Amino acid sequence: MAFSGFPVAAIEFYEQLGADNSRAFWQENKATFENAVKGPMIELCEAVDEYGPFRLFRPHNDLRFAKDRPPYKTQQGAFSESEGGTGYYLQISATGLMCGAGYYAMAKDQLERFREAVDRDHTGAEVAAICAAVKRTGNEVGAIDELKSAPRGFSKDHPRIELLRHRSMTLGKSYGFEPVIHKPELLDRVRTDWRTVAPFLDWVATAAD
Repeated sequence: MAFSGFPVAAIEFYEQLGADNSRAFWQENKATFENAVKGPMIELCEAVDEYGPFRLFRPHNDLRFAKDRPPYKTQQGAFSESEGGTGYYLQISATGLMCGAGYYAMAKDQLERFREAVDRDHTGAEVAAICAAVKRTGNEVGAIDELKSAPRGFSKDHPRIELLRHRSMTLGKSYGFEPVIHKPELLDRVRTDWRTVAPFLDWVATAAD
């Protein structure tokens, strides 16, 4: 089926799961998850397959080594990853929809090359300008993991210290509860935002990967 948007039931499902993250709730509402969450996410991923292929994350948490975790994730994510490690991300949760892109999990050697590229005057100025342009479009620049201080070998007064502290690099926008998340027009919005952040992925491919 063609993507027509996420129904309101998808948001409500995660609101309710946040209040009752139990197997009983999941079993009782599994059909809602399949129809309102998983189904539309698959349709969205298929519709933007030019950025894929996408992999949907499992809805349940791995409790083998973290018994204190809730049994089910409070969001449904999907990710496509290039050979170099950059990729595109989609997520639906109780706070609405978000889409992003970036360098989500850098290997040690990739992190070293990334920091070297950020440190160099020419390539560092390039990525700083790219990030500034991305921010002006309403996207946020952040990291899943970052240091609290300067990495070893770099001054805390470095002009691009915020980027150097990143151990990952994410660029994304939250649509929240905007009406567009319930409509087919969301496809154009997602593609537009991914075109906006594409210069960063291109920079990684040439300067840091």
